[in-house]
Amino acid sequence: MPPNRSLLAALFLAGLALLAGCASRPAEPAGGSERDGPELQVPPDLHLTPNAEPKLEPIRKGGPNKPYEVLGQRYEPLTEDRPLAERGLASWYGKKFHGRPTSSGEVYNMYAMTAAHATMPIPSYARVRNPANGREVIVRINDRGPFHSGRIIDLSYTAALKLDVLRGVSTVEVERITYEEIRSGAWQRNGDPPVYAAAPAVGAPPPLTTAQIAATPVPDTPPPPYAAAGFWVQLGAFSRLDGAEQMRARLVRELDWLAPMMAIFKDSRMHRLQAGPYRSREEARQAATRVQQAVGMNAVVVERK
Repeated sequence: MPPNRSLLAALFLAGLALLAGCASRPAEPAGGSERDGPELQVPPDLHLTPNAEPKLEPIRKGGPNKPYEVLGQRYEPLTEDRPLAERGLASWYGKKFHGRPTSSGEVYNMYAMTAAHATMPIPSYARVRNPANGREVIVRINDRGPFHSGRIIDLSYTAALKLDVLRGVSTVEVERITYEEIRSGAWQRNGDPPVYAAAPAVGAPPPLTTAQIAATPVPDTPPPPYAAAGFWVQLGAFSRLDGAEQMRARLVRELDWLAPMMAIFKDSRMHRLQAGPYRSREEARQAATRVQQAVGMNAVVVERK
């Protein structure tokens, strides 16, 4: 009896759908069974690739920053703008993941200055230093990993090349760049070196959860002494610091898109709540208009030199 043509066609279409599903499945954590490494032809002059330039980007509490579990281990990403300094092993990932989606949803580019971290907020920016040769790079954290004991960061191929750690896992120092360091420009070179926490050893107590970190008392810090040059949107000026802090807390709730850019500066006995810096007066003006439309506040554009 000849085969049913309709049945054959249905089986053929089902096979195509299965192949498409396999091709689009999410990327695995770095370190899977498939062999990774560089491509056969690597672009020239990768050592001249500029570092990632830190920008003020909001941290969402959902999405890639939700608690997750890999290989039986639970991870709770930070969802607040907190400093983080670690010392441990770095690995890198290449052609196996090149062109595949990262945890942030962005496509992984092994030739860009990016990295994966298990708990750092996505997106974040971090300084990575190789203590063996003193080389430093700035990377954008847009992925999760590595999921190996003792390893604290998975670098893109180019970042690993610039640090000279392509030959295998190597000891590095990792420091998250905070909003305040971006606003003030201090990320371009910090004063006091950070204190690095060693990566947890096998069998060590699990790291603190986000709830435990939030419950830890944080000492009060004075307002930053200066603002980076550029155009700022002034949201208010107060004779008392607590007045400026109350206004910032209110606006953080109502203007979450502006939250990373807000800071309080003491200037001529006044505490000024401002957002910025913006590269041009027009960008600042557009932000001020958006603030006025959202909360009815007449924000003022000021220039700091």
